[in-house]
Amino acid sequence: MTAALVVNSGSSSFKYQLIELEGERTLASGLVERIGESAGAWKHTNALTGESSSNDAASVPDHAAGFQAMIDAFAKVGPSFDEHPPAVVGHRVVHGGTTFDRATVVTDDVERQIEALNSLAPLHNPANLEGIRAAKQVFSDVPHVAVFDTAFHQTMPPHAYTYAIPADLAAKYAIRRYGMHGTSHKYVSEQAAVFLDRPLSELKTIVLHLGNGASAAAIDGGKSIETSMGLTPLEGLVMGTRSGDLDPAVLLHLHREAGLSFDELDTMLNKQSGLLGLTGNGDMRDVQDAALNGDEVAEAALAVYRHRIRRYVGAYTAQLGGLDAVVFTAGVGENNALLRRRVLAGLEHLGIEIDADRNELGSREARVISTDTSRVAVLVIPTNEELEIARQSAAVAL
Repeated sequence: MTAALVVNSGSSSFKYQLIELEGERTLASGLVERIGESAGAWKHTNALTGESSSNDAASVPDHAAGFQAMIDAFAKVGPSFDEHPPAVVGHRVVHGGTTFDRATVVTDDVERQIEALNSLAPLHNPANLEGIRAAKQVFSDVPHVAVFDTAFHQTMPPHAYTYAIPADLAAKYAIRRYGMHGTSHKYVSEQAAVFLDRPLSELKTIVLHLGNGASAAAIDGGKSIETSMGLTPLEGLVMGTRSGDLDPAVLLHLHREAGLSFDELDTMLNKQSGLLGLTGNGDMRDVQDAALNGDEVAEAALAVYRHRIRRYVGAYTAQLGGLDAVVFTAGVGENNALLRRRVLAGLEHLGIEIDADRNELGSREARVISTDTSRVAVLVIPTNEELEIARQSAAVAL
């Protein structure tokens, strides 16, 4: 059986899945973390047997050692690489700039190009690249493929990705809207067409990827024409710890009046804002529980969160020139029925009607939550970025 190993590497950890390509089933998954610390850790699960194993005091001095720990876990818990050898290794890379508009086999030149984009994603691309280089040492006899979060959004027209700043500065420093979560938006929009049994080329879809990081995308005929994240993952919707949309003059004001440095402002916007900044808690589940128990601060924060999503739904309906489907995905989107109901309440004039019973039904399967008479289908579709990375990696390398 041909398999793909999918890797999502961070600066001190990486997640992985081994996916059988023919049946598209997950064979194993795991996490190696605390890389470079005095005591690393790993956890591995054999999806075929359900058996798991972990080590909270492993020696993981670097990513290469982490991949060796992963190989040892496969040998200990299975499934065996002898029976399911990876034919390709697919790597998530956050930012491809305008250089990469599709999945790309990793060469020395591609590595240099990814490294050149580090300034656009300084928290992500260097770690992604470190994972690629370490994995190539361990899996030297199979192709490695970089799959970029930004690639799917490269179909946006210039009027959607251009910021109204001096053109020479924008060109010199590669400033434009790039968007993120593209792998998820692509997978979910294609699954929506399959679920609805309609040609993807005919569908006008809004995908709401709502997790700790969150983004919306307007997808016309399978192509992204607009998305909420911008140069970085900071713009757009309210998130767990990120502010989303903000008047840039707020930063200038805080710099002048509060004396905050640009590094402090960066930290504030990315790690201290969003739900965390509004309530002191960045976990949607905790914030919603507090609101249901009468916490007015939590309810006010959720109102801001919902308002931002609704604004994008309305704007993207206009940009698409109509709407066939709204799709909720990712951790919050898939599991929070109350949020879905409140986000779309009162949008009947757009053809959106939620069925209360369908919306409340918990399931890990794709499902419709709109009424039979709703002009717009409202769906919940679990995302599977790892499978999409496996598909794209196999398509370009095998």
